[in-house]
Amino acid sequence: MLSFDIGSLQAHAAPVDGELGPDDEIWQEGDPRPAGPIHVVGRLSTAGAGRYYFSGRIEGAVDSECRRCLADVSERVAVDSHLIFAESDLEDADDASDVFLIERGARSLDLRQGVREEWLLAAPAFLLCREDCLGLCPKCGADLNEGPCDCPQTTDARWEALKQARPAGD
Repeated sequence: MLSFDIGSLQAHAAPVDGELGPDDEIWQEGDPRPAGPIHVVGRLSTAGAGRYYFSGRIEGAVDSECRRCLADVSERVAVDSHLIFAESDLEDADDASDVFLIERGARSLDLRQGVREEWLLAAPAFLLCREDCLGLCPKCGADLNEGPCDCPQTTDARWEALKQARPAGD
């Protein structure tokens, strides 16, 4: 559960232990969606009149393709998170880009938008199956990690001048 009663937060801080699923309506087209539920743990408390503070950890996994060889890759994502939520009519709340706005008089506080943004910042845009991935042959498409392909090895003629300028023996 990532939605909390604001009235109860006035009395005491609330422990957070919930999940945000990959099929939740909070995700937008083009977002790097998690491979499974994102686990959110931490604490939510008041931080002054009309302000609330979440401190915790967000963990999950992202599945994608290697950007060089297109192999399936999965990577764990874990980030410590600190989020501030403030009522939308507070004077300085509109100026802070890192503050999540909530309606004045709202009865509940939903952490999902903050969790989504933290995920978008933490999830890698591109994954590699391994650091030394050789990728695919640009001519035949063979996976060069499995060995060289049968394509004739040619060099770009534009590099010939540099090869000739190199001192002998290098």
